[in-house]
Amino acid sequence: MSNKGVLIVNLGTPDQPEPAAVKRYLRRFLSDARVIDKPRWMWLPILHGIILQTRPKKSAKLYQEIWREEGSPLLIYTKAQAKHLQELLPDRIVRYAMSYSDPLLGAALEDMIKLGVTDLVIIPLYPQYSVTTTATVFDQAMRYFLQQNTIPSLHMIHAFHEHPRYISWLADHIKQKLDEQKTIDMILFSYHGIPVSYVHKGDCYPVHCEQTTALVMEKVGDVPYQLTYQSKFGPDEWLTPATDETMKRLPQEGIKHVLVVTPGFVSDCLETIEEIEGENKAYFLDHGGESFTYVHPFNDDPALAGILKELVENCS
Repeated sequence: MSNKGVLIVNLGTPDQPEPAAVKRYLRRFLSDARVIDKPRWMWLPILHGIILQTRPKKSAKLYQEIWREEGSPLLIYTKAQAKHLQELLPDRIVRYAMSYSDPLLGAALEDMIKLGVTDLVIIPLYPQYSVTTTATVFDQAMRYFLQQNTIPSLHMIHAFHEHPRYISWLADHIKQKLDEQKTIDMILFSYHGIPVSYVHKGDCYPVHCEQTTALVMEKVGDVPYQLTYQSKFGPDEWLTPATDETMKRLPQEGIKHVLVVTPGFVSDCLETIEEIEGENKAYFLDHGGESFTYVHPFNDDPALAGILKELVENCS
């Protein structure tokens, strides 16, 4: 049996599109101090007294709209990528885990240890580093191993926002859509937002987003483009420009045909299917836009597993 393992980690998803399941997921997710960087005495009463009493019902309805027979799209695609990666790395044990839903990261690490893994690569499935995503994976892994007597050699992948094959995949799919659509006035790169205060404390996330965008556009060529941030949550100041406000404004500026890409997501999920293809598409068309084209992320494309394989091999 191999003593080398690979663990790919995504954010998580409710196990059912029902309020109770959504509440369990949100409780784990929004209780993480990396995700919500506020004093616990201030935040936890808001979380338990207001948000977890109201948001799960609303979010459950949205999950119901994107749910598939096999379950949540994010979970489906994460499983698929683990399978592809295992096929590419037959001499290693490959597993997947989630930060805030089953299979939880701690359980996956325990499984790895029981299988005798002594050399482990952990890959957060976030191309751009952020304290709100990648760092939470590192936190959970370290908390697990603090309680263990046996610790494998650990390799943590920080980011892959500049990986040549990742950049080429994005550029190629954008160019394919440009060829198909013919008329595109602007390419809009929408990344998940974070509060500005996190950046002031040193989070390099917007720099990574800007670097990814610039590298992709070097390959795409001379097409107008803009970088925006989506999914604002709460009253704090978040990175701008906001995707939703941009969608409402662009048609008034003569931008009638947009192509939207979400490089921070490797799998379609609530934030892409409902928020981009649903909500933001409607904003654009309702304000005078004429065509909205979305470039889906990797999803179950084995190309992502090929990139992950290279990340693993570079750790050897």
